[in-house]
Amino acid sequence: MDEQTKDEKTQVIQRKTWTKLKGENSWTMFKVISEFVDSFEVMNNIGPCISIFGSARTKPGHPHYQLAVDIAKRLTQEGYGIITGGGPGIMEAGNKGAAMNNGVSVGLNIDLPFEQSHNPYINPDLNLNHRYFFVRKVMFVKYAQAFVVLPGGFGTMDELFEVLTLIQTKKITRVPVILMGSKFWNGLKDWIVEVMLKQENNINEKDLELMPITDDPDEVIQIINDWFDSEAEGRSLEPNYDL
Repeated sequence: MDEQTKDEKTQVIQRKTWTKLKGENSWTMFKVISEFVDSFEVMNNIGPCISIFGSARTKPGHPHYQLAVDIAKRLTQEGYGIITGGGPGIMEAGNKGAAMNNGVSVGLNIDLPFEQSHNPYINPDLNLNHRYFFVRKVMFVKYAQAFVVLPGGFGTMDELFEVLTLIQTKKITRVPVILMGSKFWNGLKDWIVEVMLKQENNINEKDLELMPITDDPDEVIQIINDWFDSEAEGRSLEPNYDL
């Protein structure tokens, strides 16, 4: 027994190792910096905008598609530009609504092996292409005065919860994050309340104020206008410079 224990102690632990990295990976930092610089130079000049998130798979004619068109039109009437991911589905609908009012229509495209291609409703000089998701996310968040989130999949959830986390942790200015499509979102909100809050106590009850749910574009406008007329009174519209 003692001899076995001794043998076990003398065994050499085999460390895990990387496969050999190509030298070109050392230059990734410069590619990232270049992408940030190119995006900042364009986005710094667009003025106050609202970021709209939602599924790339939503087809024209679907109620959620039309809802995105309607809310984008209303937001541009209020003087805001629209930022989307630049692709099809809800993104296309958001850009389309902005274009219908000759509003600022920004598309933050991402290089993907499938699904993504830019839609025709983006202002040509505001059609940005990104290689890195995290650079694209900074552009979504840094230049948005509010966020409107329509039904979507994993990507939409990722964007939603990243924004909520950044606001909760005070890494960005607290601004409205509005969920549109009550039938889609109510179940998630119920789970957050019953499990995250009441069962596990993993969030603060005040955090629930960060995500109102509505189906009415006019209510979205009211929430945003009320926000900047009350809690944000005296603060000019500006990018989140901490990002």
